[in-house]
Amino acid sequence: MNEGKRQSALRELEGFLLSPRYWLTVGVVVAVFTISGPFGTLKAMPLLPRLAFWLLLQGVAFCVAVVFAVAGNLLLAPLLPSRLLRMMIGSALAALPIAAWIVVLQAGFVNDPVTLGEFAEQVTVSVPLCMIFCLLTFLTTGRPAQPAVLAAQPPQAAAAGEETVTRPSTAPPAILARLKPDNRGHLLRLSVQDHYTEVVTSRGRELILLRFADALNETGDTPGRRIHRSHWVADAHVEALKRDKGKLFLVTGDGAQLPVSRPYEAEVRRCFASPARPERVA
Repeated sequence: MNEGKRQSALRELEGFLLSPRYWLTVGVVVAVFTISGPFGTLKAMPLLPRLAFWLLLQGVAFCVAVVFAVAGNLLLAPLLPSRLLRMMIGSALAALPIAAWIVVLQAGFVNDPVTLGEFAEQVTVSVPLCMIFCLLTFLTTGRPAQPAVLAAQPPQAAAAGEETVTRPSTAPPAILARLKPDNRGHLLRLSVQDHYTEVVTSRGRELILLRFADALNETGDTPGRRIHRSHWVADAHVEALKRDKGKLFLVTGDGAQLPVSRPYEAEVRRCFASPARPERVA
């Protein structure tokens, strides 16, 4: 695993483990299992030992499952397009260490024997539960769209689904927190690179494991716009427009020539076809 992928995985794992909604989900599950007492724990344990049992079991199980889910998401990215499917496969594999942990806890709390048969039985129970809880965690801790992006758009642009942001920047874009500290400069542009998003700033560029749609939601108040299904550019980074063989390109401050797709051509030309940013013909 290269350094960029390792950093992306660590940031995604940190995002889960530091999310209040993640721990609220764990707390709700522990409470439900403590009160309902499934798998014979209601009769086998008094309330406080039962609470301790499910707290230890679910706390460790959720953390192990998240580690496996993040690893599955990263390692299976070249093979499977669905992030949820990749995470659920990773969570299913987490059933092995989780089953071992359940066997250990049962031996300590109710003196159940530690046997291979008991381990195999716990694996069969843990696999579907891990996948269900992965789905639950995915749904309850998913990253919401930042309302500031839509609020900054004029009504006409919001109705057309354009990502134009016109409000002056008041805070660093959230996406910068995903980058290495050395690369955290002014946000210039975003581009799709296979299953990654390339983030270009005034201090460097970096690939992060993040869907392009989610990356767009993390541009914050940076004035900029989407010009293509694979490209977003900050307004201040635009140098000129260029037409080559009938196709429109946007020339950026670092010399890149990015294609402008037809749905965005009118808006791009309205904003940038001016004496300051002339439209060149190749």
